[in-house]
Amino acid sequence: MGLFSIFTKEIAIDLGTANTVILHNNKVVVDEPSIIAIDQKTKTVKAVGKKALMMEGRTPPGIITIRPLRDGVIADFQATELMLREFIKMTGSKGYFFPPALKMVICIPSGITEVEERAVRDSAEQAGAKEVRMIHEPMAAAIGAGLPTNEAAGSMIVDIGGGTSEVAVISMGGTVASRSVRCAGDEFDAAIINYIKKKYNLLIGERTAENIKLDIGSAFPSEKEESLEIKGRNLLNGLPENITVTSAEIRDALVEPLSRVIEAIKSTLEETPPELSADIIDHGITLSGGGALLRGLDKLINRETGMPVYIAEFPLDCVAEGTGRVLENIDAYQDALTDNVKYY
Repeated sequence: MGLFSIFTKEIAIDLGTANTVILHNNKVVVDEPSIIAIDQKTKTVKAVGKKALMMEGRTPPGIITIRPLRDGVIADFQATELMLREFIKMTGSKGYFFPPALKMVICIPSGITEVEERAVRDSAEQAGAKEVRMIHEPMAAAIGAGLPTNEAAGSMIVDIGGGTSEVAVISMGGTVASRSVRCAGDEFDAAIINYIKKKYNLLIGERTAENIKLDIGSAFPSEKEESLEIKGRNLLNGLPENITVTSAEIRDALVEPLSRVIEAIKSTLEETPPELSADIIDHGITLSGGGALLRGLDKLINRETGMPVYIAEFPLDCVAEGTGRVLENIDAYQDALTDNVKYY
């Protein structure tokens, strides 16, 4: 270990719309919802992550909860910087004589613009990073899922997160064909909210919609249909009300956003060279991200594409795990990193 390494702390960050995961020394040290609570009068941070999530929708005037990332990109620069600072504090700095210089590898959506990428970089630098490297989400997900990304063989990954769905065909350490659509877990939740609002005149919150999706949401019919009692506010009389919804209804609600994900997969397959298409037929499509846990999604994609579909062993951890592996072996994954590199 060189002298510079002694005073450098290396962390990998999956800065997601729904959750932020930070790895240090190949271990997950932070896994928190991407949300922050701020006192508007004093401009101080009241809470971040799980504690801030518990406050969402329950704060008094003067305290607001903010989800600073929308559709996979930064919507509130200052809130993102404050949130990142708090998360980095959670990683600890034990074993260092002085506050360490931070070296980061951050995961970003493949469809991000230069301006949006600059916002991510600036937030990381303002939060204390001295060197920032970036990797696109589908590449990180493929590495984390254990796909042979550096081999001369085609691997297809579909990573469905909170803000974006990333589809990519990867070969020899590079992306051959890809699509990034801003339609993922958050859009699924919004579709459920709108469906219940239109059908039952009942207003529910985002957390309720997410719970419905997790409990009875599905993309493909199953032998046993389920039901769930939910609570909300009746839009006609303004009073609280309970209703029961079924998994078939939620499946209907998810048809439109799921069709956009399917279309992205089909478009990517159409752009894939024939030799790599043959590899995908042999090895199939790998699903990762929180969206991979939606019941029957693998069956739906199989029906629509004819390709075998597999869910990664730990779909929620693929992007963070892949980003961590890149941080550990940065020389071996140079081709996987984005070109816009800045050193200090």
